[in-house]
Amino acid sequence: MRFDVLAQDSGSAARVGRLETTRAVIDTPVFMPVGTQATVKSQTPVEVAETGARLILANTYHLMLRPGSARVNEMGGVQRFMAWPHAMLTDSGGYQVFSLTGLRKIDDDAVTFRSHIDGSKHVLSPERSMEIQAQLGSDIAMVLDECPPGNGDRASVERAIDRTTRWAQRCLASPRAEGQARFGIVQGASFLDLRLNHLAELADLPFEGLALGGFSVGEPIEIMYGLVAEIGPKMPAQKPRYLMGVGKPTDLLRGIAAGIDMFDCVLPTRNARNGQALTWGGRVNMRQSKHQVSSEPLDAQCDCPVCRTYTRAYLRHLFMAKEMLGPRLLTQHNLHFYQALMRGARTAIAEQRYISWANAVEAKFVAEDEVDTAREE
Repeated sequence: MRFDVLAQDSGSAARVGRLETTRAVIDTPVFMPVGTQATVKSQTPVEVAETGARLILANTYHLMLRPGSARVNEMGGVQRFMAWPHAMLTDSGGYQVFSLTGLRKIDDDAVTFRSHIDGSKHVLSPERSMEIQAQLGSDIAMVLDECPPGNGDRASVERAIDRTTRWAQRCLASPRAEGQARFGIVQGASFLDLRLNHLAELADLPFEGLALGGFSVGEPIEIMYGLVAEIGPKMPAQKPRYLMGVGKPTDLLRGIAAGIDMFDCVLPTRNARNGQALTWGGRVNMRQSKHQVSSEPLDAQCDCPVCRTYTRAYLRHLFMAKEMLGPRLLTQHNLHFYQALMRGARTAIAEQRYISWANAVEAKFVAEDEVDTAREE
């Protein structure tokens, strides 16, 4: 894997880069659509690629349970299995396992858990996580980490950090697939000093990139913004910086300003299934009655196939009739919007106007949020 910084914004830590794997060249900042079970929900790989995406994420936990990483390996790896010809990042499975409250037990060696599918017992160690990801054959593999809760006490967070560091070292010592890069994960909940100390520890290890984990798990949003703003610029400049599981368009804009290069989140696909579109004018709820006679496109500034073809009235009809095409079309639009947002950010950074551009975009979403809050009250 190769990573080069091509441009740096003069008014922030935002930067444009280029990430090259054996399968793709990816311009950063980049948003990775989430393909949890070797599929970006409701979209074909061709449709995902048409949004401009060249890097997506698959979930180690889910694929190890179904259909099994050995079977995926027999089919030529996860990209060939799902007919995705571009780059793939796989998470370690740690976050999903640690979210199985009552179904898992953790010690210094591994995590023992029960499958949410059939209750079968499994053991996930750093070595096993790396073996699974090697079988999947992804371009980038994430280390197994312990993700403490955002409101965890300092002592428990310190224990999680210590375990994460030791597991990171074991992951690095494990065999990897040919050409596969590995990223370490910085933990520390909402404690800035613990996160900076953990960053220093992992920066000394031979990872190809580093990620910030354990954000957007219950901590106040302004706390996350403040921590990312402090930590992002201090991450190694010569390696890609990844903020895991985040998030809303405003979150991405703040992360980019802090020097973050990579993002992923289920929000654009999940919100689409719930009837919410993300547009250059803010959030749009397709179930609102005001759209039932609207001949306008979903977003006049968007050139995606949905906005070029369908009216708001038709899209609302699909959701009110509970037709599966509705969520499919909104997902397609939202993924296009997120890629367009990243392209806009890269252009603004290159032209040294990132902060003014980001503030203007964010204002649209803040205004829409205020309108929704007023409705709820």
